[in-house]
Formats: sequence, structure tokens, C-alpha cells
Amino acid sequence: MAKTKELSKDTRNKIVDLHQAGRTESAIRKQLGLKKSTVGAIIRKWKTYKTTDNLPRSGAPRKISPCGFKMITRTVSKNPRTTWGDLLNDLQRAGTKVTKPTISNTLRRQGLKSCSARRVPLLKPVHVQAHLKFAREHLDDPEEDWENMIWSDKTIIELFVKNSTCHVWRTKNAELHPKNTIPTVKHGGGNIMLWGCFSAKGPGRLIRVKERMNGAMYREILSENLLPSARALKMKCGWVFQHDNDPKHTTRATKEWHRTKHFKVLEWPSQSPDLNPIENVWRELKVRVAQQQPQNITALEEICMEEWAKIPATVCENLVKTYRKRLTSVIANKGYITKY
Repeated sequence: MAKTKELSKDTRNKIVDLHQAGRTESAIRKQLGLKKSTVGAIIRKWKTYKTTDNLPRSGAPRKISPCGFKMITRTVSKNPRTTWGDLLNDLQRAGTKVTKPTISNTLRRQGLKSCSARRVPLLKPVHVQAHLKFAREHLDDPEEDWENMIWSDKTIIELFVKNSTCHVWRTKNAELHPKNTIPTVKHGGGNIMLWGCFSAKGPGRLIRVKERMNGAMYREILSENLLPSARALKMKCGWVFQHDNDPKHTTRATKEWHRTKHFKVLEWPSQSPDLNPIENVWRELKVRVAQQQPQNITALEEICMEEWAKIPATVCENLVKTYRKRLTSVIANKGYITKY
């Protein structure tokens, strides 16, 4: 039987008004052109609830009992890697046969959602403690200190990114049109390594590292690119340099080089990519490069340089301005990697 159209609120109120004016249900039905049963139902609702608005509906009974709900919630909270099949089997053994969407909807009501596990650096207890110590020691540092810092790091950019997702608008049977596909090649098609730096005032220099980097090459990179970046960014006197604890960065020769150049270097905890805002700048660069779809290594390098120069200074400024928020997240997460 087809579902009838719901009466408008005005019509329902008019039925009540006519009823209060002394009209019979038959007279109201004829005047408004409605079924007598409909008129009667509206009047009975008004008499019982003093309203003609739609009342909350109970809906279908839940397939998973409160006991089953507690069981699957406790299971996934204890072991987040529990599979759908495990949950289905657990419920079936308890006498409840449901589908995957039913379990998904049930867990969503508890705020639990199936997501891809994020890959993060392996943290040993010593890393966690160092991570937490850094956040606590610098939480109250003034914003001006972070603004007078140059952040640096290396990254690798793939020519054809593996497992990249790109949504396209297309018609049926047009899935293989070149405009609607992502080209792939065997073994990834190559990549390039980049070293770059930035401050709250904008991007610094970006260079391609063409050979295997060692301590001597790293010092050469700093000599040729760090100071020019500081001058171009108009850093204030006493600016601080940040780099991670890569062995090339912490050799005796590199530390001595910093001392002779009178560089202030920020003491950095190992395995802490979430504390370095340049990771967000790399992400911005990679998104921009992927949109250009370079087809060879030469084009990839050129596009990287072009897009790096186009990154707005406001992006860099906002990343540094919200640095205290990063530290707060680390403390709240008890020293473990946070979202960045």
C-alpha cells in the first residue's frame, strides 16, 4: 500500500479549529476533502497530547541487545584491530545474527568508527618521555620565540605516488579515459630527495639532494642555503635553528660547525615529526605537486621548486602561531605521537 502524503501543519490546525467551533467530523471531512479516519485521528491526538505536531516515533526494535552492544563495544575498545568477522561471530555465538552495517551503525552511536590505522614512528619509552619533557619545558615559551626560528627537514617526493586517492567526476563507462585515471609505473617511477626550511615569515630555500647525504654534504647545504634563507626571511638577531637528530646532524664536526658560525640550535627530541611544523609544509607541497601531475623526474623537480615558492607566507605564519596547541596535544596524549 502506497504511503499517503502527510498533512500540512496548517491543515491539522484547521481541523482542530473547526472541531472547537462545534463542527462534526463528517462536516470537517466534507469541507476539507479528507478521509473521516484522518480527521478523527487528528482530533484524538489533539485531545490526548494537546498538539498536532508529529510525535517521536519508536522505530524498529534494535537487533543487537543491550548485552550484545556492551560486548562488542568492550571488544573493540580493548582491541581496536578486531575485524568485522570477529564481531559477527561473537554476536552469532550469543544468538544474534546481524549484518555488517548493523554493527557499524551500532558502534557509530558510541562514537566508534572503522578507520585506516595511521603509520607513525615506533616510539620506545625513552622517546615518549623525551617527547613529553620537550612539550612541558616549552609550553609557556612566548610566541615570539617560535616566530624567530627556522625549521628544517628533508623529504622524499615520489613521481607517481602509490595508493594515492583522487576523486573524479565522470560518466558511465568513462573510467579508463586518460582524464579520469592516475598513471602508474612499475617500481614507483622514481623520486627525489629535497631539503628545505621555513619560518613564520615564509618558505626559505629548497634544494634537491642528488647524492647520498653525509655529514660533510649536510654542512655544505647549511652553508649555502641556511644563511641566505635567514637573510631573505629577515630573521631577527639571535634566531634559532631547528633540525632533527639524524646522525649527520649530530656529528662532532657538525656541532663544531654550528659553534663556529655562532648558530643557536634547538635541542630536539628523537622520533618527533609531529612537533615539527615543516611536516605540514611538506604535505602542502606534495598536494600541490600531485595536482600538476609531472611525468618525469626533471618535471617533478621543476614543479617542486615552483610550488614551494608559491606557498603563502600566511600558511607558514599560521603553523607557527598554533605551535603551543601542538605542545598541548602532546601533553594530553602523554608523550605519544599526535595528529599533525
